Amino acid sequence: MKKYAILAAAMAVCLSVTGCGAGQNGSAAAEDDNTLIVFNYGDYIERSVLDMFEEETGIKVKYEEYVTPEDMYTKYQSGAINYDLICTSDYMIEKMILAGELQKIDTSSMENYDNLDPTYLDFCKSFDPNNEYAVPYFWGTVGICYNTEMVEEEVDSWEILWDENYSDQLIMENSMRDAFIVPLKLMGASINTVDKNELLKAQQMLFDQKKLVMAYLVDESRDAMISGDAAMAVIYSGDATAAMDANEDLDYCVPKEGSNIWFDCWMIPKTAKHKEAAEKFIDFMNRVDVGLMNFDYIYYATPNQAVYEELDDETKEDYTIFPDEETLSKCEVYKYLGEEDERYYNQLWKELKSY
Repeated sequence: MKKYAILAAAMAVCLSVTGCGAGQNGSAAAEDDNTLIVFNYGDYIERSVLDMFEEETGIKVKYEEYVTPEDMYTKYQSGAINYDLICTSDYMIEKMILAGELQKIDTSSMENYDNLDPTYLDFCKSFDPNNEYAVPYFWGTVGICYNTEMVEEEVDSWEILWDENYSDQLIMENSMRDAFIVPLKLMGASINTVDKNELLKAQQMLFDQKKLVMAYLVDESRDAMISGDAAMAVIYSGDATAAMDANEDLDYCVPKEGSNIWFDCWMIPKTAKHKEAAEKFIDFMNRVDVGLMNFDYIYYATPNQAVYEELDDETKEDYTIFPDEETLSKCEVYKYLGEEDERYYNQLWKELKSY
């Protein structure tokens, strides 16, 4: 969820194509049949495509941004604004499906839905079994970004994050489930396990590792790697791409034990007043020219095969953005664990952080 594309959200959580104030006008806009209210991660769209959509359809877009899926869900549940379309992450989508909070999306009349690669639609079935409620927007992985001038060994396993030679040079994700990926995959367990014995063993591994960790960070990991303040960081592929663009000594690896593959998708909440307009927007976003504009701006992996085919060979072969099939076969999509098991994860995480 989570990703470097949300960095700007801290500066502008409430933006619209007509300027700040979408939140104040959202309820009124819901009464206007010619307005679509969209809620997305911060800085996660090429803004000019919103202008294109308005010009081509005559539908005005009210656009708001948020930082985390949990922030989104809290604001959605407040009922202050009837959002027509929301982009969020896999596990949150599953949570909302199970809670009956989403409407099925009619893709049968969409001209561009077939542009989506069936491979990624199959991945999405882990949280949307029949591909009824979510349409993928971007995807990525979690792995290790490392400085080739500071790390002499081959980086191909999570095990290196316990190497005492890199004491105080390691950055771990300041995110409960992302941090637990590392020991769980290293021990051969699923990142969606709710087995308490496995989770306790993973927690102990993180306790053992903690004395080596320089910091637990999220967005700041990218800057620390760019500046050479750390030798290695557990990081999102998008952050790694941005860091590698800024520092040629950096590289990225999805460890051989496997990792997380995440998906951000469009969904239509049950409170949406303009379902048809929302479906037009989803179809528009899957159009090749629009998809290319968004890819060039965001630079995360696209699930759109037609867009992918338009990319140059160098981009297609960029392992950080587009891992090979062998790597993807070892990656899992997060599942929503349920309230009880999420509380247990939170308990273990709080114990680790306070240790």
